[in-house]
Amino acid sequence: MICPTDIANLKTDINDMIGQKIIVKGSLGRSKSFEKEATIEKAYPNIFVIKYEEENRNVTYSYTDILTRTVEVDVFDGTNYSPLVPPIVQTKKQKNLA
Repeated sequence: MICPTDIANLKTDINDMIGQKIIVKGSLGRSKSFEKEATIEKAYPNIFVIKYEEENRNVTYSYTDILTRTVEVDVFDGTNYSPLVPPIVQTKKQKNLA
C-alpha cells in the first residue's frame, strides 16, 4: 500500500535529482518493454518531467507510476546506476503446523 509519506519522500528525492541522468524501464504491453536513458528536467507537485536522450522529447510521469512500478527508474550516481525505489523482496509465509 502506498502511504502519503512514501509519495512525499519520493517527491523530495526526485526534486533533489533534477539534472541527473536516469534509465527509465517500462512495459509497452504484449511482452514488449522499453529501456531508455533520460534526464530529470522538472518536478511538480503531482508529476515530474524527464527528457529522453535519443528522442529529444519530454515525457511526464506521476510519482505513483514509480511507486506502483508502472515504470522503474535507475539513477546514475557518477559511477553506476542504482534503483530509485528498491526492488520488492518476496518472502514466503510459513504454515503454522501446530
